[in-house]
Amino acid sequence: MKNLFTAFAASFLMLACSTASTPATAQDNVKSYGAAITADGAMDAKTFVKAMSQTDSMAVKVECEIITSCTKKGCWMTVKLPDGNDMMVRFKDYGFFVPTKGLEGKRAVMQGYASKETVDVATLRHYAEDAGKSKEEIAKITEPEHNLMFLADGVLITF
Repeated sequence: MKNLFTAFAASFLMLACSTASTPATAQDNVKSYGAAITADGAMDAKTFVKAMSQTDSMAVKVECEIITSCTKKGCWMTVKLPDGNDMMVRFKDYGFFVPTKGLEGKRAVMQGYASKETVDVATLRHYAEDAGKSKEEIAKITEPEHNLMFLADGVLITF
C-alpha cells in the first residue's frame, strides 16, 4: 500500500510539473473587463476612423493600441487611432476598471458606443491630473477639444 501511495504521489507531481511548464496560449494572455465579450467581428482602428467620419455615433467593436490608463483608479484609458489622434475610453456606468499601469502599447478590443464630443477645459484638466501630469502641463490646457469618445461595455486586453 505504501508503494502504491508513493507511485501515485510521484505520478501526480510529474503531471503537475509537466502541466506547469506547458507554454501559454494567446488566449491565456487575454484579460476581460466589464461585460463578457469576444474579439470576433472587431473592426480595426483604420476602418473605425473611416466609419466615424461618416457619422456622429455608432455601436461598434473595435481593436486599438492602448496609450495609457487612469493612474488613480483605472476608470478610463486612451487609445491610439491611425489618424494621429487619441480616443478617450470610459467604462459604462463606471461599472468596471482596468489596471492603472502597464497597459502602454497593449492591444485592446472594446465593445460599446463611439461618439463625437466636445470636452471642456475643466474635464481635460481633470483627466490630465488623473494621468499624473505636472501642474505646468495642466495649466497649459486652455481650449476645449473636439474628438472621439468611446463608452465601453466590455474590454479585452492582451498582455
